[in-house]
Amino acid sequence: MTDKATFLATIRQALAASADAAPADTIIRDYRVETDEKPGSPAVIAEFVEALEDYDVQVLQVESKQVPEAIAQFLTDTHSHSVVVPEGLDPEWAKAAARNGRALCTDSAENPVNKMDLAHIDAVVTASRTAVSLSGSIVLDSQPDQGRRIITLLPDVHVCVVRCSDVQPTVAQAVSILSKHPERPTTWIAGGSATSDIELVRVNGVHGPRTLRVVLVTDC
Repeated sequence: MTDKATFLATIRQALAASADAAPADTIIRDYRVETDEKPGSPAVIAEFVEALEDYDVQVLQVESKQVPEAIAQFLTDTHSHSVVVPEGLDPEWAKAAARNGRALCTDSAENPVNKMDLAHIDAVVTASRTAVSLSGSIVLDSQPDQGRRIITLLPDVHVCVVRCSDVQPTVAQAVSILSKHPERPTTWIAGGSATSDIELVRVNGVHGPRTLRVVLVTDC
């Protein structure tokens, strides 16, 4: 049993032993689960792009064949000289990431890039699992085309490829997709990393990349 499974089992046992714990079949879920719009519909994509731009995220909407060019453009625009990619990334996307002499590192569970080296790599390029238009969130679930969580936390720039068909109107719909594989570690991204201290001084890049760029694939 994994540490996560043990942890969750302990919680379930504690809830079952509590006289105040309600049976699972009585949990009320009266929040909005869906909207009138379908995943990936024009209205959903428009809402998603608007939310991303509100986070100062630049978005390029392109067809599948234009994805490599969009990746290369974003890496050039952000002055990235080195980039890490997960081993399962589309080979054409990885090749584009290495254009203009950029140093390319490929990360895998079997051959991971050292975290000290990752801290000095400018950018990371990944795919994504799903996204939420309502919040402008993108979700990764550690599959081969997205890689280990650490590679999307240490580089300063993240270029993320999102397919329009994967953009859900609500958080509940995205969670439903993720719940099919609850064992996978997930990373939720909403714009570049930023935080404020008690004096409300904004600091970028504390908990992840300061810069997020999104390639939105329209024909899938």
